[in-house]
Amino acid sequence: MPVTEATFEAIVLEDGDGTWELHCGRLREKPPMSFAHNESARDLAYQLVRQLSPNEYRVFQNDGHLRAPNGATYVPDVAVVQRSLMARFRDRPESYEVYDEAVPFVAEAWSPKTGTYDIETKFPAYRLRGDAEIWRVHPFHRTVTIWRRQPDGSYEESHYREGIVRPIALPGVEIDLAVLFDM
Repeated sequence: MPVTEATFEAIVLEDGDGTWELHCGRLREKPPMSFAHNESARDLAYQLVRQLSPNEYRVFQNDGHLRAPNGATYVPDVAVVQRSLMARFRDRPESYEVYDEAVPFVAEAWSPKTGTYDIETKFPAYRLRGDAEIWRVHPFHRTVTIWRRQPDGSYEESHYREGIVRPIALPGVEIDLAVLFDM
């Protein structure tokens, strides 16, 4: 039986122990992750927080929901959200935090538990949303795969193993892969 948006919202707000996503009308709880997965997400979030203006952006780590036009709702490992998008929640502090608008940056860290799921479900949803830059951080291979939205709406894919990566949607930000992968 498919879960309605209202039921999903109630579950998200009432269950403080789980991190819930909605895929194809079905509830999905994000599983606990390995140290390497969590550490790479923390390191990426830390580098972003240090370089972004808190007046313009917030860096999320495993919180907030991004909703695709098809109704699928996912919690990214790391996302950068424009602070202006958060205004509608300030007058409703107990509201369900979900963003339909494209964000400048979203990332998932690879895990044996979720790697295939991320590639087959979450990344296509992020592209459908029009998110500007989508990263897959692979902590075991020490690689980053990036999809960058092009003016025509398509995405260009690139791969990195070392050096400094500059997200196009976040001017002035530099992610040092040596720091990200503790090299």
